[in-house]
Amino acid sequence: MKSRSDKLVPAAIILFSVVPVLGGALRLTELGGGAEITPDNARFFASPVPVVLHAVTVSVYSLLGAFQFAPGFRRRRPAWHRRAGRVLVLCGLAGASSGLWMTVCYPKPADVGPLLTGVRLVFGTAWAVFLVLGFLAIRRRDVRAHRAWMVRAFAIGLGAGTQAVLLSAWIAATGPLGQVTKAVLMLAAWVLNLAVAEWIIRGARTRQPQGATR
Repeated sequence: MKSRSDKLVPAAIILFSVVPVLGGALRLTELGGGAEITPDNARFFASPVPVVLHAVTVSVYSLLGAFQFAPGFRRRRPAWHRRAGRVLVLCGLAGASSGLWMTVCYPKPADVGPLLTGVRLVFGTAWAVFLVLGFLAIRRRDVRAHRAWMVRAFAIGLGAGTQAVLLSAWIAATGPLGQVTKAVLMLAAWVLNLAVAEWIIRGARTRQPQGATR
């Protein structure tokens, strides 16, 4: 069962990360390949550093982070888990910070209104806070709290994957999105991810004693 978890959990996370990772890769290709500047991408060409930083760090966070959730792999390679964890914290903080910068400083597209801006600010800030809390927890050797905060942070970091599914399904069923509809669906995606995270955390708490170690 452990070996199956080691394979299935990272595979599922990587599969769920395909859409945002490909989106980031396409954005980098667009910026590096001299694509035509349009009203939809002009803000990225005017200030490319934040979007490049966001695309790279979120991709590393999603793909490398998938292996942090393989129980057997984590136990067999604790040193790798710790080193990768430090990289993930840095990538997550960079991804959250660049996302917040883009939310505040980039000109808003027509389908982004005040509600979505507020939602992005809340969850971008929460992502960074959860990472810091998880790092501080492991520094004081509170493994249970560390895992809980990191699972919550990862749930927010993977929000783009859930959002892609919800937004695509809505567009296929009803057509183009309005500002409010887009904001509500993106909020729903993050809430759904966090609900799954809390379910995972509660399940782990019922299986492990307080003193459990990595």
